[in-house]
Amino acid sequence: MDLQVIPPKDSRVPSLRDEIATSMSYVLLTGATGLLGNYLLRNLLRRDVPVAVLVRRGRKQSARERVEQLLLGWESSTGESLPRPVVLDGDLTQPDLGLDANSLRWATEYCGSVINNAASLQFVATSPEGEPYRSNIGGMQNVLEFCRQAGVRQFHHVSTAYVAGVRRGKALETELDVGQKLGNDYEKSKLTSEKMAREFEGFDQVTVYRPGIIIGDSVTGYTTTYHGFYAALQLAHTIASSHQLDETGHIGGQKVRLALDGTETKHLVPVDWVADVMTHVFCNPEWHGKTYHLTPEHPATTRMIRDTLQRSCGFYGVKFAGADGRPEDMSEVESLFYEHIRVYDSYWRMDPEFDRTNTLAAAPHLPCPHVGLKLLNRLSQQVIADGFPTPGKRPLDLDHDSLTLLQGLLDAGQQLSAAGSAAQALGLDVRGCGGGQYRLLLNEGRVVGAEIGIPGEQTGTVTLATPDLESLCEGRATPRQLLEDRKLKIAGWEDSIDECLNLLSGALRSLTQPVR
Repeated sequence: MDLQVIPPKDSRVPSLRDEIATSMSYVLLTGATGLLGNYLLRNLLRRDVPVAVLVRRGRKQSARERVEQLLLGWESSTGESLPRPVVLDGDLTQPDLGLDANSLRWATEYCGSVINNAASLQFVATSPEGEPYRSNIGGMQNVLEFCRQAGVRQFHHVSTAYVAGVRRGKALETELDVGQKLGNDYEKSKLTSEKMAREFEGFDQVTVYRPGIIIGDSVTGYTTTYHGFYAALQLAHTIASSHQLDETGHIGGQKVRLALDGTETKHLVPVDWVADVMTHVFCNPEWHGKTYHLTPEHPATTRMIRDTLQRSCGFYGVKFAGADGRPEDMSEVESLFYEHIRVYDSYWRMDPEFDRTNTLAAAPHLPCPHVGLKLLNRLSQQVIADGFPTPGKRPLDLDHDSLTLLQGLLDAGQQLSAAGSAAQALGLDVRGCGGGQYRLLLNEGRVVGAEIGIPGEQTGTVTLATPDLESLCEGRATPRQLLEDRKLKIAGWEDSIDECLNLLSGALRSLTQPVR
């Protein structure tokens, strides 16, 4: 391969906050239901960044239910009330991102930037058309085609530090393809997808985030995926729990010989830190157009990981036999361990050193938490105690649902959009359980329909919680009462509050009457 060095790009772009204030342009986030995406979504919503998420429906949950379950989890644990993103039911592996005509029209018109976070973490491909190539390369092609259609100029891509491949020395943030050998299909697909993003001619800037190996939350231990370190942890826990230990704590008196020497480094990074740095960079456009190695100053070692497995699982008797020390006369426990961990053979190598110049310059106030024995033990004990949980996937029965309350207006709004009718709009930001963002469409001082999202061009925005919207619809409260009780906020119409309240009252009255 030819040497490829990433050229610096001009970072002189308008302020993101100015952009949001004037146009309310949405950022399209892919991979929102994954571990990192979950944290990115929370962080962006906390900053009132308008977010649309591309989410594939599950077997038992709709796309909206999957997102709502994540946000209800955050609200339950933190006590805060979050705004809701616009949920687009789609699939990035499909043409047009799997969106129906109305959703594609909306996304093309209102999404001004993209954070491409979706990825397959599968290390070994069963075919060139299978994972991880299907999502990481095929998905990238579809995302880039969407960006071309929508005129998206600002692109943020989540790559991986391991596009550096198998090499020693320092891997620079300014490098990409320097002829390095790649360790597995995942790394190959991520290198290709990053190159695709950089070579796409439609972008003003491409911002690339290259995290190390993402582990759980540094404070709570929360995680929903169990790759890499967690795969070894789960396997060690299963073996130790199902085998008799001798008087020295060894598993059936057997040793496990690892083809490692204990000094191999692994760049483990907590998910909350990765999301915090990414959010900071995204929300500060002066840092756009660069590449960021999101890696720790001091990496963990395989000896540290071995010690963690011993302490947290009782998986004793593990010995380092050197890189060429894979045993031929394997014991029962060794055979079991190697069989189940073989997909990660390429994972347990010595990492290069990762240059962090851009990361340190952009986020000096966000140092990476130290991933040492103390943190690894705490994270391990947490997931073992919880039983390696994954989020439930049962259909949600929402106590309050703004979408149901406003469905009549939304149906009317679709007809207006199809007819090309223009109208003023009032934004309605409904927060909490079953919330959503909507534009109430106005004609001659009367609400005649509604659309999903608050993409701009509305005269003001009303913010309230879903139960309070329900109270208004049922006549148990008035907009003025909620305003006086500080349960309703108005932005943009501070000089015409009475007019805004009258419009809102009229809109709510229309919910109990046929919309004409």
